[in-house]
This record gives sequence, C-alpha cells and structure tokens, in this order.
Amino acid sequence: MTAAANSPQTFSVTTPLYYVNGVPHVGSAYTTMAVDAVSRYHRLQGHPTLMITGTDEHGQKIERTAEARELSPQAHCDEIVGSFRDLWKQLNIQHDRFSRTTAPRHQAIVEAFYQRVEEQGDIYLGQQKGFYCVGCEEFKEERDLLENQHCPLHPNQKAEWRDEENYFFRLSKYQTQLEALYAENPDFIQPASRRNEVLSFVSQGLQDFSISRVNLDWGFPVPANPKHTLYVWFDALLGYVTALVDPEDEPTLDNALKQWWPISLHVIGKDILRFHAVYWPAMLMSAGLPMPGRVFGHGFLTKDGRKMGKSQGNTLDPVALVEEFGADAVRYYFLKEIEFGRDGDFARTRFINALNADLANDLGNLVNRTLNMAKRYCGQVVPPAGEFGDDHALKQLGVDLGDRVAKSYTNLAFSEACTSALALAQASNRFLDQQAPWTKYKEGDQKAVEEILYAVLESVRLVAYALSPIVPTISTAIYQQLGFEIDFNATEGIGQTAPYSLHGQWGALPVGQALLKPKPVFPKIEVPEPEGTGGKD
Repeated sequence: MTAAANSPQTFSVTTPLYYVNGVPHVGSAYTTMAVDAVSRYHRLQGHPTLMITGTDEHGQKIERTAEARELSPQAHCDEIVGSFRDLWKQLNIQHDRFSRTTAPRHQAIVEAFYQRVEEQGDIYLGQQKGFYCVGCEEFKEERDLLENQHCPLHPNQKAEWRDEENYFFRLSKYQTQLEALYAENPDFIQPASRRNEVLSFVSQGLQDFSISRVNLDWGFPVPANPKHTLYVWFDALLGYVTALVDPEDEPTLDNALKQWWPISLHVIGKDILRFHAVYWPAMLMSAGLPMPGRVFGHGFLTKDGRKMGKSQGNTLDPVALVEEFGADAVRYYFLKEIEFGRDGDFARTRFINALNADLANDLGNLVNRTLNMAKRYCGQVVPPAGEFGDDHALKQLGVDLGDRVAKSYTNLAFSEACTSALALAQASNRFLDQQAPWTKYKEGDQKAVEEILYAVLESVRLVAYALSPIVPTISTAIYQQLGFEIDFNATEGIGQTAPYSLHGQWGALPVGQALLKPKPVFPKIEVPEPEGTGGKD
C-alpha cells in the first residue's frame, strides 16, 4: 500500500497524545506551538483544517504514578489533563479536537480496529521475554540499553526483566510493504535525518511486537480475553482516529474516516519516531487504511546547553515563561531561534536578546515610527501609493514574500519564515533612514513622502501577515493599527476575512484607510542590573 495524501481541500494535523505521568513540560509546548503555527497557516489559505492534540492516559507508568500520589488513575489523569488544557489556552493554541484515551468513545474505536487487525490474522498469543522500560512503556533490545540495563531515555530507571504471556502484532509481515512505502514516498518521514534512522532500523529486520500486558488493570481489556490489557501504544496511536469522529456522531470507524482521514501530518518528538513511522503504518496496512501524508520528528530541547531534568535542577517551566513574557514571545523564540527538526537550546539571555532585537526593535520600532510619521505628514490615513517599479527596494523583497513564506510553512521551516519576514522589516528600517521622509517633508515634496510611507506601511503589513501564524497577537495589534478589523486569533473564518491570496501579496493596503494611534506592539524587555552595579552613589 502506498502513502496517500489527504484531500487538497482539507488539512489535518496532530501533535502526539502527551503522556500524563506529569504536568506538561517545555518539549510538549514546543511541539504544540509548531503544530498550531502550521494549522494557522493553512486556515489563512482557506483550507478546512483540523488540529488534533490530546493525552495518552493508560499504562503501568500512570498506574504507578497515581498510586504514589494516593489517587485513582482516573483522578490523576483528570488533574494532569487540566494542566495541559490550561497551558494550551495560555499559549493561544487553537486546537479543534482534544483526544483522551480514557474516553469511552475511544474504547469503541480501539475495539473496532483491533477486530479488523485480528481478522487479518495479524494478532496471535505468544510469550514475551526481555527487558522492559516502564518509562518508555516498551520492551528494549539489550543492545539498545546502557550498562546495567538502564534505558538511554530514562537513565535513572533500570529496565525490568519480563517473562509473560502477551498478544503480538505481526510487524514482521509488513517489512516489505514498509520498505516500499519509504521508497515510493521519500517525504513520508521528515527531516532526512529521521528518515535515515528509520531506514536503518527497518533494514535490520522487523520483529513482531507485543500489544498486551498482564497484571495491569489501567487500560482497555483485550476483546475476548479480559485478563490481558491492551498495550498503551496500540491504544494511544488510535487516539488520532477517535479524534476524527464528530462529537454528535456514533464512535465507529466509518464515522471517523469519512472526512479527515488520512491525517495530513503527524508532528512528534524524535524519541517516539519508531512508533509513528514503523508500528503505526504497519497497523494501518493491516486494517486496510490509507497512510498519513507525513511524519515529522523534531529534535530535543536543552537548557543552557544541558539536558533538562529535575534531578539536575535544570528544568524550564513553560507556564512560568508564558506568565513572565507572554505567549507570542515564547512562540517566537522557539520557532524562530531553533531550526525545526534539529536539537535546540534555551538560554535566558539569548531569549531576551532575540526578542528585543527582532520584535521590539526591528519590527515594533518600525511600526511605531512609521505610523507616527503617517499621522504627522499624511493626516493619519494610508497615503497614495504612487508608482513602484520592479526595482523598488521594498517591493523587490515584498512581492514574493508571501510565496516564500508559504513554502516555509508548508515545509515546517518556521525559522526560515521568520527570517524572511524580518529581512523585510530590517530593509524597511534602512529604507526610512536612507530616504529620510522627514527631510522631504520639510522640502515640500509631499508626493515623495507619501510614496515612501506607503511602501513602508505596506511592508509592515506584509511582515505582520507573514508572522501571524507564529505571533498572532502582535500581528493583530499591527493590523488593527493599520486600520483593519482583523483578529488573527479568530477561531473561524480567518481564511475569508484575511485570505492568503490577497493579504499575502504586495499592494493589499487600501489607500485612504484610516490609521489608528500608534501604540507599542512589543515593548523592549528591560533586564534589571545585578545589585551593586551601575549608577552613582
């Protein structure tokens, strides 16, 4: 079976379903901000878009965590799910569906899918022996473990030896079909480094994997054999399918698959790449379902050059970061300063410097100074545009900005999109300094003043539009000061009120449109000096 792209009229995208053993961390926020940005871009294009996020709530790790907290597993899950929902709201995440694997609707989908796979002869009862990492909820090959059977992803936990009866999925049966999928659809796994990892893993030969556990209560029972509980990954991956069922519809596979399947894009951290790029496609092949369009595995985050972890006192609380600096600041830094797909680092000094340089100075100061000049020299309306030749400095950069940024968003190259947009803002600042409209105004050359200011105002608009999937609140503030009644945080209809076909092109700023009083769109972040430095006695 070959990979199928979703209908060109629709775009469906998922974050992982986040494991609720603890409150959301900055890595979860990073993935979700990226998925939100690409969803917002597609909505601007007028594509019917469905963004799915949610939580993975079953498994032994949850059971043990809840027990340690003296809570029922469900109570623990409900509490942690609330913290995810709260953070997504703080970060301005516009998800359409929130999938929970403890939902009764999800159980109906899991059982229907299981039956399809079973009818293919792809599930059988066998004996599982090996080292099991509770943190990963996965059996590990001994060659993949560190010294003394510690998992590389959970070095503080020793893998447990298991010898138990399990149900197995015949992954090995799909080796040839998976290799054909990867060969025929080279963009199925991205970026290239992740694709190479998968090809290397599959080339070693695929082993059947267990899809049930015994002596575990927290999960769905295996149909027809309730002493077995379905393995958390077999259950969790199907959360993407459950999310496709409209709330008013009965939870059946037919209802789930009727509009949004296949998923256009799965965005995940590279640590769960194997599940999404190997196990998941094989399961879908077994069930006779089309493949998702793409699986994109992004890199890990570090803080101050070191891996984050509570034991090292080196964590980064996304809630505290948003509360201190605002959602747009956090969204911008992680999507601009880190090339999506590579590992990236957070350093507070770099964070503040990047925001001040790009959002406060290059963009915010440009907006403020230009609107003030338009107020002073042009009666606070958009001035006549004049004639712009193809060699005009700003038009040259602006005329194809929409197309370049569209390509970047499609490729999840968020840093590239930001850099392209900021280049126009930086060029506009230089253009103002070189053209000196204040001097031309004193000389009585009103036509030149108007042409200069229109070019810069239109450039400001284009920059704000291009950045709106990443910094929607800042872009809204700029757009509204330019006289538009457009809110980029609107949850519906943005593709009609601000269509990409118009607003993504040079020249969409209407002449004569009333401008609002300029207000700072991103004030500079002031860093207090350490005590005992600076100032006079």
